[in-house]
Amino acid sequence: MQFGKVETVEGIDLSLPADHSETAKILALKPAVKTLKISVGCAKWNKTDLKNFYPKGIKDELVYYSSQFNSIELNATFYQAYGPDQFEKWYEKTPKGFHFFPKIPQTISHLKRLNDVKLLAEEFCNSAAHLQEKLGMIFLQLHDNFKPKDFDRLEKFVKEFPKGMPLAVELRNTEWVTSKTEADRVCELFKKYKVTNIIVDTAGRRDLIHMRLTTPVAFVRYVGANHPTDYTRLDPWVKRIVKWHKAGLKELYFFIHQNHEVESPLLSAYFIKELNAALKIDLHVPDKPPAALAKKQAKLF
Repeated sequence: MQFGKVETVEGIDLSLPADHSETAKILALKPAVKTLKISVGCAKWNKTDLKNFYPKGIKDELVYYSSQFNSIELNATFYQAYGPDQFEKWYEKTPKGFHFFPKIPQTISHLKRLNDVKLLAEEFCNSAAHLQEKLGMIFLQLHDNFKPKDFDRLEKFVKEFPKGMPLAVELRNTEWVTSKTEADRVCELFKKYKVTNIIVDTAGRRDLIHMRLTTPVAFVRYVGANHPTDYTRLDPWVKRIVKWHKAGLKELYFFIHQNHEVESPLLSAYFIKELNAALKIDLHVPDKPPAALAKKQAKLF
């Protein structure tokens, strides 16, 4: 993942910003839930990226991955069109309780830039629906040059998006955050149509950590910089999630990436372990990887 990539984290303020004032209002609309629904996972499951995660002899990576994590951010759907048959195969390979979070294809978001995409969005949703109860939430990631001047396209897309399909949106242009007028306008749109406002935490784009929820769902895309601070940056997130849960957060979707996907499973395991301790829950912590990483991971288990 190249977005927000930095050569060094030296000199960067990696602290987690305070909540936006609207977040407390959103959470207060719903009574606090006793059990927070939590999905934590990586962005992909292929062996090339997640080196040393898979034991020798594993033939089906998704089958093994889904035995260790309860969800996957399905980035594959951004780059390639998949029909209903493929979604059905993914459904069949994964256990009960596993969830997929498919990314809307780049044809819709980047190439056509939301212009005349109603039928394409419907086609994608019809295919994704074959995940049945394992469909977590579909998400739209817009190019960083998609600006508030393009608001009408986004508004039309949200209004026309198939009803009953959960949607989250990631806005990557700073103007959506720095302009109060534009931030309020787009967040009001999201609130009206129950669209979740994705939070991105990456070292090179601290300007985008808006900490503004538009639904009682937190969808966080966390990008490590392949640096020891990737772990310490997760600790404030645990504290914030505990705070949000007490205030009324219903669901947490937290997906961990790195600029070079080497330790994403280790980071995810650390995060799950810390969440378990803080929330007094018992999410499955992924098994220890093969000996090549055993020493490095020893402190996490």
